[in-house]
Amino acid sequence: MASSKGKKITIIISLIVLILVIITIAGYFYVKKQLDAKDSDSKEKIVVEIPSGANAKKIGNILEDEKVINSATLFSYYVKYTNEMNLKAGRYELSPSMDTEKIVKVLKSGKTAVPDRLIIPEGYSLDQIAERIVLYVPTIKKKDVLKKMDDQAFVKKMIEKYPDTVTKDVLNASIKHPLEGYLYPATYEFKEAKPQIEAILEEMVKATQLNLAPYREELKKQKKSVHELLTMSSIIEKEATENVDRKTIASVFYNRLDENMRLQTDPTVLYALGKHKSRTLYKDLKVESPYNTYLNNGLPPGPISNSGKSSIEAALYPAKTDYLYFLANTKTGKVYFSKTLEEHNKLKAEHINGK
Repeated sequence: MASSKGKKITIIISLIVLILVIITIAGYFYVKKQLDAKDSDSKEKIVVEIPSGANAKKIGNILEDEKVINSATLFSYYVKYTNEMNLKAGRYELSPSMDTEKIVKVLKSGKTAVPDRLIIPEGYSLDQIAERIVLYVPTIKKKDVLKKMDDQAFVKKMIEKYPDTVTKDVLNASIKHPLEGYLYPATYEFKEAKPQIEAILEEMVKATQLNLAPYREELKKQKKSVHELLTMSSIIEKEATENVDRKTIASVFYNRLDENMRLQTDPTVLYALGKHKSRTLYKDLKVESPYNTYLNNGLPPGPISNSGKSSIEAALYPAKTDYLYFLANTKTGKVYFSKTLEEHNKLKAEHINGK
């Protein structure tokens, strides 16, 4: 009897041990699976914002809510168990194809792949701005940004909300992109980790309205429209270098207009062509486009870039000169002004053809 009873106890103990081993093994594989990539085949990029001061539990919840990891709880345990507590705040581009170890490594490095601010330099075109927006919010596609920029419903909405700035001038059939020139170059910050395209663009239109406010009275005095101002300032923006007085460049353009001369400025040709080139060729000057100021008198139908304060002020307050021509030495960036074609050609021979 005692022997039989002992055997039973041994069997029970063995079963318990076996069950514990099975539970341990199952638990190990469960935990491992939860810490592995949520979807190893995923190509999705997800922008995740980790706020300052967030602990492991909060970070885990954010990552789970964004569908980057499987379990917030196990993420938190992993961080504490591996003593990887120094996770840094910032905007990161993560993917469900990353396992927990890799995600923790990224968050610990603090090397955010996504800028925390949207920076639009002066002189950028809509195409370049679209690229910056995609860099800021990688989940957005460039084609969708460009589509929204030209969307008639959105443009009309901007006209209704900002009538003092965005007028029906932008609806001219000859204009390539209605909002070109109306997205103010500046640094933008948004509370949302992934702001919508429309919200981003409207913020930039709003910035244009605010930055033009100090010049409203002067515009009325000069009987200039906002559209004319932004068109002229956009050309100045593209022609100017760091080593030139923009107001002097502005004076050349206004003097040519007064003399009924064509502006003949290369940036308008490149805009018509829809491409950036380091050098404008003679055949380029023949492109059929209302933007080509070598073929058409006056200003082009609309802006060719988005200009900043210095170019806007140059367009509004040009210098008083007799200059009708200018050229820039591409090596030094120095700009040379002249009053006659003869003088201009001489400078061209010295600084362009003879370089």
